[in-house]
Amino acid sequence: MPPATVHLVIPCFQESGRIGPFLTELCAVMHELGGVTIQVVEDGSDSAEAARMREIITPLCLQNKHLLPPMFLPQNLGKGGAVYAGWDQAPPVDWLAFVDADGSCSATEVANLIRRVRQQPAPMTAVFASRWDQTSSKVQRQWKRRLMGRIFGTLVSTLLHIPIHDSQCGLKFVPRSAYLRIAPTLRIHGFAFDVELLAALHDSGCEFEEASIAWHETPGGHVHLIRDSIRMARDVLAIRTHRVHKKGSL
Repeated sequence: MPPATVHLVIPCFQESGRIGPFLTELCAVMHELGGVTIQVVEDGSDSAEAARMREIITPLCLQNKHLLPPMFLPQNLGKGGAVYAGWDQAPPVDWLAFVDADGSCSATEVANLIRRVRQQPAPMTAVFASRWDQTSSKVQRQWKRRLMGRIFGTLVSTLLHIPIHDSQCGLKFVPRSAYLRIAPTLRIHGFAFDVELLAALHDSGCEFEEASIAWHETPGGHVHLIRDSIRMARDVLAIRTHRVHKKGSL
């Protein structure tokens, strides 16, 4: 049987200064792997940024048939909105995935997880990359991000009763069939969209597993630790409330 196919979305907002080297490497590695389409989704950046992204991506599209034309959203939807926009327009594939644009997770690590999901027997299990082993030399992060990651992971697992160490790592693989079942229920498009995705998959009966990866934090991100942590905590509480109400109505 041919290997399972994957559609890999790269959500972007003001990423023209970082995406070039990573996208070039990713195209080369995915070409060798085969069966993977890649699509950049530009999440409503201004016209100047969109023009810079076109300058970077257009030549790569001409050189790599598996790199699909980029999608330019008319307004900023948030990271989750960009991911879902790409997934909703994906070609027929077995797996939907996304990876952060900054290259903190290398193309080699992406390929390693694709090989892992291709070994999944039916029914398929979602695979979330994880930096849970934060003492490992393979995981290079600022101490503040390490601390916030631990706190947020504890918050998610405690409030939602879903055992997970790292819900926010920027590399995830979801069986397309599972996504299609839960897509109408997904409401959160900000940084906590991963948590709602996790909860929806869990509640639908789709299992998941964490896969430890190497991670090298890249400077220049758009996450504000305090502000976005508060927003994410609010989203987790909203997800918890929604799940309680949903279960109570069944």
